[in-house]
Amino acid sequence: MEFNSPVDTNLFDDAKVIGKPTHRIDGPLKVTGSAPYAYERNDAAPDALYGYPLGAAIGHGRITSMDAEAARDAPGVRAVVTTLEIDPLEKGMNNVARLFGGDEVQHYHQAIAVVVADTFEEARAATALIEVQYEEGEPANLDLDEAFARVEGSGEPDTLVGDVDAAFRDADAVIDQMYRTPGESHTMMEPHASTVDWSDGEDMTVWTSNQMIDWNRQSIATTFGIDQERIRVESPYVGGGFGAKLWLRADAVLAALGSRAAGAPVKLALPRPMVMNNTTHRSATVQRIRLAANADGRLKGLWHEAASYCLPGGRGENATAQTPVFYAGETRRVKNHVVDMPLPETADMRAPGEASGLMALEIAMDEMAEQLGMDPVQFRIANDTQVNPSEPDKPFSDRHFVECLERGVEEFGWASRNTAPGQKRDGDWLIGHGVAGAYRGALVLPSGARAILDGGKLIIETDMTDIGTGSYTILAQTAAETMGMDVEDVEMRMGNSAYPVSSGSGGQFGGPSSSSGVYAACMALREKIAGNLGIEEASFNGGRVTGGDVDMALSEINEEVSAEDAIQWGEFQKGYAMGTFGAHFVEVGVHAYTGETRVRRMLAVCDSGRILNPVTARSQVIGGMVMGVGAALSEDMALDRGRGFFANHDMANYEVAVNADLPDQEVIFLDTLDGVATPLKAKGVGELGLCGVAAAVANAMYNATGVRVRDYPLTMDKFIDRMPEV
Repeated sequence: MEFNSPVDTNLFDDAKVIGKPTHRIDGPLKVTGSAPYAYERNDAAPDALYGYPLGAAIGHGRITSMDAEAARDAPGVRAVVTTLEIDPLEKGMNNVARLFGGDEVQHYHQAIAVVVADTFEEARAATALIEVQYEEGEPANLDLDEAFARVEGSGEPDTLVGDVDAAFRDADAVIDQMYRTPGESHTMMEPHASTVDWSDGEDMTVWTSNQMIDWNRQSIATTFGIDQERIRVESPYVGGGFGAKLWLRADAVLAALGSRAAGAPVKLALPRPMVMNNTTHRSATVQRIRLAANADGRLKGLWHEAASYCLPGGRGENATAQTPVFYAGETRRVKNHVVDMPLPETADMRAPGEASGLMALEIAMDEMAEQLGMDPVQFRIANDTQVNPSEPDKPFSDRHFVECLERGVEEFGWASRNTAPGQKRDGDWLIGHGVAGAYRGALVLPSGARAILDGGKLIIETDMTDIGTGSYTILAQTAAETMGMDVEDVEMRMGNSAYPVSSGSGGQFGGPSSSSGVYAACMALREKIAGNLGIEEASFNGGRVTGGDVDMALSEINEEVSAEDAIQWGEFQKGYAMGTFGAHFVEVGVHAYTGETRVRRMLAVCDSGRILNPVTARSQVIGGMVMGVGAALSEDMALDRGRGFFANHDMANYEVAVNADLPDQEVIFLDTLDGVATPLKAKGVGELGLCGVAAAVANAMYNATGVRVRDYPLTMDKFIDRMPEV
């Protein structure tokens, strides 16, 4: 199915299933422990051996020798594979670091060996017996501030609109500040894990925890130089990913090598320190933001320059991603720098770019509002735009940012907020209120599915994954709505490379793309059923198909009917700016004596098209809000600059927000309709829930204390000495 023009009205506008609160159809499997995750595939590989990885103990350099004889002689050991025994493997899709092979060490905890044994304990103990000698590389400069100072002002701007210098020269108000965000880890519950059967060295089956089945399969084929048709990948349940599992990682590679060497299936999960140092993370950023405005509050100029780090060839973290498109302004200059550093690989983490960029931009917007003497909500409203400000001929397909702000003002009680920083008290607590805007692009990808009607049961097959987002449920709802059936009549089969290729899960594109693919397949099935019954114009409702002289239950169709199709996106979408928008409101308390910060309540108002399922969508947004609080107050990958690794590489020392940190969260969906975005008029929402949250917390803390902190996380040591006198 080609989506070649904006959709006006269709069957989803009179929905009976789509948009209705529906509990997760996979929920019972998960809460009873019956859902099979990658490390637990005893159903598929009951006799799997255990693999355990060894990571490099230097930041960069080369390995001069490895002695694994003691490990090979250890009890229970079936095989040992070291990196010196393997030529450097090819890089799969978007892999920046090589995952195994050769003597070069590009980053700390790079995988350099795998031990396979009868038990986990035997494999882990034997790994410790491998002796490794290194030749360390020259000391690297890992100071991102120094790197930013070196590259600032260099290179052609990524976006340049108008005479920015003149705008700043003629403005009534100007701010110019530096902002810093630290490295962040995805810290999903399920570590990177795979069970692999490559025991014959020919055909390979990979049961893995991965967000993108087809990308993963392609990368495995590239990495090992084998035909993709010889590889089957399954990932029906993923215990969180947040972008860390978009690409092939060392767990699958090591399990495959171990399986081939041992001649048996092997399961391997990366220990948490290797999840944090061996896989990927969000790069730290240094950002300089300059804003120029007229006295009436309208922006004249936006200047945003940022730097992040990555291994050579990587993408880093583009903290300027939102600045060309989010707010109006006569002129703007935007430049993103990626600096090479020998650190563990940086790559996509939930809302890559916008998450870090809005942490800075939305503080800057508050600072400008204060300088102008404006309500920060009204300042944002004054700078709304219905066109891409960097390409004024390109309108937004649908944008309701102002409505998000206005609805938030009403529901949050913004009128009764603290208006003078440091002036509102509740016992020993200083009370503050903050707001921030949210923006995330609305990307879509081609996505396919197969729809099968068999004895009244509708079966949907697609390689789409569910990383905790509710994919099983919204796709079942989509299929049921399209075929005029109930959700209970739909059987979802997902996460298997034997099924049609979908968009996969990531970039907030999974929901809108894969639901459109299922819709396309079901429409093809409708056409096939109608053709078989000789109906020119068929109607599908209440589990029946009607048209002409035919009126029969779908369960009465005796023969299995199957159809396959995929959604393909038309060129017309390039004529629009497509995004999702939101507003976050936060109330905090900061202890007047200790500086301890507690979030008291939060509100998110979201504009992201039709909400396919308010239950799963709300879960996504409140999860993003939790991540935003962690980013604001505690998360910081502590870089050992001398050794080039992250020292707090476990869940005891890398501090994420938990239930006790979030007492009251509310989510409001405008439930708008974007006919340009998808046939369902839906857009993604999972990353929008994170965008802007940290800045709303930061702005609330400033409002509570009168102390402005621009370096995240906002720990008490950064402002305690500047707190108001008690």
